[in-house]
Amino acid sequence: MKNEKIRNIAIIAHVDHGKTSLVNELLKQGGVFRENQAVTDRVMDSNALERERGITIFSKNASCMYGDKKINIVDTPGHADFGGEVERVLKMVDGVLLVVDSFEGPMPQTRFVLQKSLELGHKVIVVINKIDRKDARLDEVKDEVLELFLELDASAEQLDSPFVYASAREGVATLDMKKEAKDFIPLFEKIVEYIPAPTVVDAPFAMLVSSTEQNDFLGKLAIGKIVQGDVSVGMNLKAVNFHDETKNSSFRVANLFLFDGLAKVAVAQAFAGDIVNIAGSLDVNIGDTICDKSIDTALPFVNISAPSIEMTFSINNGPFAGKEGKFCTSRHLRDRLEKAAIKDLSLKVLPTDSADSFRVLGRGEMHISILVENMRRDGYEFMVSVPKVLYKTIDGVECEPIDRVFIDVPTENVGAIMSEMGERKGELVTMNTGEVRSKCEFLVPSRGLFGYRTKFMTDTRGRGIINTLFEKYEPYKGYIRKRDFGALIAFEQGETTPYGLFHAQERGSLIILPGTQVYAGMVVGQNPAGMDLAVNVCKKKQLTNIRSSGADDSLKLVPIKQMSLEECIEFLNDDELLEVTPKDLRIRKIVLDHTKRVRERK
Repeated sequence: MKNEKIRNIAIIAHVDHGKTSLVNELLKQGGVFRENQAVTDRVMDSNALERERGITIFSKNASCMYGDKKINIVDTPGHADFGGEVERVLKMVDGVLLVVDSFEGPMPQTRFVLQKSLELGHKVIVVINKIDRKDARLDEVKDEVLELFLELDASAEQLDSPFVYASAREGVATLDMKKEAKDFIPLFEKIVEYIPAPTVVDAPFAMLVSSTEQNDFLGKLAIGKIVQGDVSVGMNLKAVNFHDETKNSSFRVANLFLFDGLAKVAVAQAFAGDIVNIAGSLDVNIGDTICDKSIDTALPFVNISAPSIEMTFSINNGPFAGKEGKFCTSRHLRDRLEKAAIKDLSLKVLPTDSADSFRVLGRGEMHISILVENMRRDGYEFMVSVPKVLYKTIDGVECEPIDRVFIDVPTENVGAIMSEMGERKGELVTMNTGEVRSKCEFLVPSRGLFGYRTKFMTDTRGRGIINTLFEKYEPYKGYIRKRDFGALIAFEQGETTPYGLFHAQERGSLIILPGTQVYAGMVVGQNPAGMDLAVNVCKKKQLTNIRSSGADDSLKLVPIKQMSLEECIEFLNDDELLEVTPKDLRIRKIVLDHTKRVRERK
């Protein structure tokens, strides 16, 4: 049997292809908002970091109505680094909307999530978005999508997926470009017609936990789709651990919620096919099965792709430790990292030989940098190391992760890109040269891409597009130089002065302002000569009766570049750490004492 009143869909797309705007319009035309209600742009991006960066980081649930049909919508991240968020929520849905830009076409990071959807047998509706663009390539993009389906071994039924042409910004969609698009009704009708209703199994209650949420009043909420049976408030259930089915914990359903628009509505009972929130169990985690006490077997869970890079998180032991953060101890750090790993299954936290340090394994630089930024905003103070790739031994050979890199640049910049890729042990796979822009595809060791994005944007003057996707493991490719510049290092502790910075800037480019508190061993700039150099940025002019302090007004300092968190991580060398506090980001040497560093280098 089918629960015909429900459709469960996930929306997948590359970053900036209009996915969140499409969700906005589905909710608006699905009756979630009042006619006179002021609706925030990108309403599903509720996290402050998501709104700042314009990307979706965490998957979220909502629902809308079309006639008597309830459509449950799961908004998923578009960046491959957050693929773990997507992989687990795909178990909640019966079909997906693949949103593709009408000019850019299917992008590499779309491929990863689409492949997971096809493997699960989900039906796909392709939405070619931004049809109002003057440079739209509708026929070419449609062919590119079909080629992608063939590459991913889609079934015959999946190859016949319907195409919908839409403009999320204008709130219109059509099945035929010859007909005028007026609203989203064609898309709603296609969802109801093509996406299958959830299957109803006449069996005791069982639900796979695809996500969890912490509530200050209700405790932990388990979110998932009811696979079979029904559930009501007050029922006695158990949670079966997906790692070990012999481990289970009993609990009573304290509260039950369904999604209604963007809100959760308390209900007394829910049935197979519903996506629900269940409160009552404190031990349940993502991947566990909540079920009737007569069931002993956990429901199958999707395989989460393994991490490919690692960074070391440690407590801050610098001279300014504890001055700016609220949580500074190793206990605070360990608890926060373990909570993050429970919520994000693609994140792993492992101990080290030191009780003050922890290895954090993730899917990419952005994946871990988002964790760092969230912890920083929560008041944590700690240090992180340079990112490192995770090696594997395959048939007795040491292998490293290889990324497939997709580059779209102005044709005049192709030579610089080829040179950089060569230095990073990149292998050219395909190249399509045009009069204005060119597209290249490389296979590059993941470690060769650390710190490259900033240089890439400089080489292309901000006009290039680069996307990466993990491809496979291959034998170690050899030495790759980390960076081609050295560091300017503060010689002593104190406050920087215009006089000291003026003389230091002759040695390279600075990254700090006058009046900044620094300490010995802290990095204050870049040295283009390629070697580390200690400078005295706290030096003051010796005043005499003919040398006044007012003479400093004539000193001209070169404007500095304020570095973001990602740029600080890209800057790091193997002998450096990034000190992260709620107020500051400080790059420092592992060994702060200048004499010891010189001795070790010798």
